Amino acid sequence: MTRPIALISLVFLAAQPAFATDGTEAPASLIETWEAAPETVFEAEAVDLAALKWRARPVVVLADTPDDPAFRQQMELLRARADELIERDVLVITDTDPGAGSALRRKLRPRGFMLVLIGKDGGVKLRKPFPWDVRALSRQIDKMPMRQQEIRANQGR
Repeated sequence: MTRPIALISLVFLAAQPAFATDGTEAPASLIETWEAAPETVFEAEAVDLAALKWRARPVVVLADTPDDPAFRQQMELLRARADELIERDVLVITDTDPGAGSALRRKLRPRGFMLVLIGKDGGVKLRKPFPWDVRALSRQIDKMPMRQQEIRANQGR
């Protein structure tokens, strides 16, 4: 009698989606997805910032609609120089649905368009109410103490 129950449980667990239904993603899946394809842009509902702590620098792009010209421009800027972001362990997150009430939106409280850089320590390092060039964003990241440590460690290799 316990074998059929175990088998049913196994089938049920295997059928679960990678993204949980409560809007969060299992931390291992998020990190694994990002490490396998660092150019991936994640939706805010699928991201748990705690899973990224000490692993990635989230750049969150928020807008009231995906048609916002500032949002479109920012995404073009990020895509154009994705290699620089990947080099700096940047994970891009978007949220263009205020009605969904994602945890990130509640935490960051944007008014219209906003770009937010979050450090590997989980703290907000930069907020901009307009699109920002990747070159300027990279310079900001490169000034951070943890990034300075990473640069020194890479030079020692």
